[in-house]
Amino acid sequence: MPGENLSRDEARERAELLTVDGYDVELDVRSAIGEPGGDGGPDSGPRTFRSVTTIRFRTARAGASTFADLIAPAVNAVTLNGTALDPAAVFDGTRVALADLPEGEHVLVVDAQCAYSRTGEGMHRFVDPEDGEVYLYTQYEPADSRRVFANFEQPDLKAPFRFRVTAPEAWTVWSNGAEESRDGGVWRFAETKPISTYITAVVAGPYHYVTDSYTRTFDDGTKLEIPLGALCRKGLARHFDADDVFLITKQGLDFFHDNFDYPYPFGKYDQAFVPEYNLGAMENPGCVTFREEYIFRGKVTQAAYESRANVILHEMAHMWFGDLVTMQWWDDLWLKESFADFMGVFAMVESTRFEDGWITFANNRKSWAYRADQLPSTHPVTADIRDLEDAKLNFDGITYAKGASVLKQLVAYVGRDAFMEGARRYFKKHAYGNTQLGDLLSVLAETSGRDMTGWSRSWLQTAGVNALTPLVTYDAADRITELAVLQEADRSYPELRPHRVAVGLYRRDSGGDLVRYARAEVDVAGPRTVIGELAGAERPELILVNDDDLTYCKVRFDEVSLATLRSHLGDITDPLARALCWSALWNLTRDGLMPTRDFVSLVLDFSGRETDIGVLQMLHAWTRTALVHYAAPAWREEGGRALAEGALRELRLAAPGSEHQLAWARFFAAVAASDTDFQLLSGLLDTTARIDGLDVDQELRWTFLSPLASHGPADESAIGAELARDDTASGKRHQVRCLASRPSAAVKAQAWAAVVESDALSNALVEATILGFAQSSQRELLAPYAARYFEAIERVWAERSIQIGMTVVKGLFPALQSDASTLAAADGWLAAHADAAPALRRLVLEARDDLARGLRAQECDAAEAV
Repeated sequence: MPGENLSRDEARERAELLTVDGYDVELDVRSAIGEPGGDGGPDSGPRTFRSVTTIRFRTARAGASTFADLIAPAVNAVTLNGTALDPAAVFDGTRVALADLPEGEHVLVVDAQCAYSRTGEGMHRFVDPEDGEVYLYTQYEPADSRRVFANFEQPDLKAPFRFRVTAPEAWTVWSNGAEESRDGGVWRFAETKPISTYITAVVAGPYHYVTDSYTRTFDDGTKLEIPLGALCRKGLARHFDADDVFLITKQGLDFFHDNFDYPYPFGKYDQAFVPEYNLGAMENPGCVTFREEYIFRGKVTQAAYESRANVILHEMAHMWFGDLVTMQWWDDLWLKESFADFMGVFAMVESTRFEDGWITFANNRKSWAYRADQLPSTHPVTADIRDLEDAKLNFDGITYAKGASVLKQLVAYVGRDAFMEGARRYFKKHAYGNTQLGDLLSVLAETSGRDMTGWSRSWLQTAGVNALTPLVTYDAADRITELAVLQEADRSYPELRPHRVAVGLYRRDSGGDLVRYARAEVDVAGPRTVIGELAGAERPELILVNDDDLTYCKVRFDEVSLATLRSHLGDITDPLARALCWSALWNLTRDGLMPTRDFVSLVLDFSGRETDIGVLQMLHAWTRTALVHYAAPAWREEGGRALAEGALRELRLAAPGSEHQLAWARFFAAVAASDTDFQLLSGLLDTTARIDGLDVDQELRWTFLSPLASHGPADESAIGAELARDDTASGKRHQVRCLASRPSAAVKAQAWAAVVESDALSNALVEATILGFAQSSQRELLAPYAARYFEAIERVWAERSIQIGMTVVKGLFPALQSDASTLAAADGWLAAHADAAPALRRLVLEARDDLARGLRAQECDAAEAV
């Protein structure tokens, strides 16, 4: 649609012209329930709600023209400074034109009919299949508040907001500000501090709501009281452990108050767990939204609780990094996301029960960064964001996990005290304002006394990941004569960076444990750095570069160390060191330097001894990817049998009722490959089979049913019977996925049509259908869809919202057709569609690169069999 994709240049020009003094937003969402009637029903277009926005703003010069943003089916009226404008003349579907403005103050009023969303963008409307209740929530990042009210949709035009919402009287409504009054079905909310449009929020419906409070007395005697709230759908209330959510929240608030010296600035702190959410969470000040999957319907491992705690604290860090101080444009998205990713883990490790969070970060979060940083679309942490489509795709592993890893390196570089003092000065200097890279660097230079220019250029303004490899020589007495660290970079991104690293030396003790006996922390720079501190040390069995995970790099091993890991990986006693070794071995596999079957063998030999549940679950995910995409085709069946046998063995050996038992049960279901495996899964479902201590709750039932559906033993009636047991929103998503996974050409055609040819499904059901459609055991069945994919994606991108477009383009790429012809088809599409939307080309290019990487890994694995 014209004008939908706001450019950086347009935003910069508008920011130079305008100052926004405030918004009054009135929404009437009573049309969300009942028959649509005259508000735009099935026969007259989308279901809509009334949105009336009053914007007070000033212009810096006379005679200028600009525009307000609004994506809406219809505009009823537009008034500028008391003069009515013709909506047909000034509104084009995405923008309200404001021409020939005099210098000074202005008042714009836009009365519109805005559409409810089923894609998770704008005002999302969800009907709970369990009880028919309707729930609403908003989600805007990066630029979807214009789907709900007229505004100037860019992060640097901050303003105070007042919301008034008219809703069904039986509902409750929440927004960023505290509720000031309620008169029947009309809620009025207090004016916010100046904030960006994308973090405003409205949540409305018959939500289950729990309250608590946080109190803090500061050293000067002042007292801060923050009302806390947590809400979810009524159907999830029986599963909602709000007490743990509040515990993490209070611990986080203590941590940030201890370290930031800037009291939480946004009054109340509500946290809403909402259905069909596209993201993990969103940092709307005073009204944070989360995906409701963080409310656990069955037994989960501690890794799931840790993940939820991390997300809660990530969003809380945004209250300062992102909400109080906001990036000027999406180029500097890292100024909020990298910091929140880093500070979320930092706060979790230091203030909650999850003291081993850095292990998960090293093994899981950084894996996302390493993958993203080796794609052809990699970019510096500070990115070049030309427009909103670029911004949407930039919520990636670089901006989040690499940025957080770089900040971890920065803390090692400048010291914790200097880093925290820099943050405190940054908040006080730029509160309620907008910043760029230089604003942060200047305060860090002040507090650390170090020149940040070179560090920034190497770490924030260049792309790519370095590899660090030890090179060691010994004397006749088996002592180190020289240990050097070699640094390499990809040819496309040749930057060699300064790394603050620890190098650990390990050997087995008398009990057979592999333990560290020497360590040096040094600065590595350039292609070769000698670690003089370790000269004279006794010969190690394992040299671990980047011990303690201080820097961001791919770790390589010398031949002796690699041989040690093949035989004794499970003997490493330190869980972080062990996690770093697993991560390094996975990178070797992804890079085609270690045969996939060797990695699978290591997992079968040693993962059963892994004590950290998060690392174990990450190993399961990696191994599944290795088998599906990196194993030589001729070995896949053998490898699959070995994994299924190994998973079942570990499942039976795991302590009854333990989280390790649960993790192995899930993995066994994921790799089940034989009729015997399927019989066991069926028996666990109908209780004719039993594994001591394994509680097959409803979520685990769906986990077991999934492979039965995709391999054939469970038919439509069996899936329907399971839905009857779990006739809920979650059950419906599982049912849709299982139905689409059945091994039938007719089923695949129906699933394809449902997501490619129709827009009837919500975002959550589109995702579920795609997950069911793409089954690795059905490569031949899916082969005809490779050509159809390349024929359809440009049309899908043009016709659907960007969120659904991204889901379809990524999810349906024919990655399971892993051969040269599919690679050639991707290359042919890219060559023939050079003028396609850059964001679409990026998604195809990334998927093509993953396919090429998989083919290289398959060649490496096949060579092992020769």
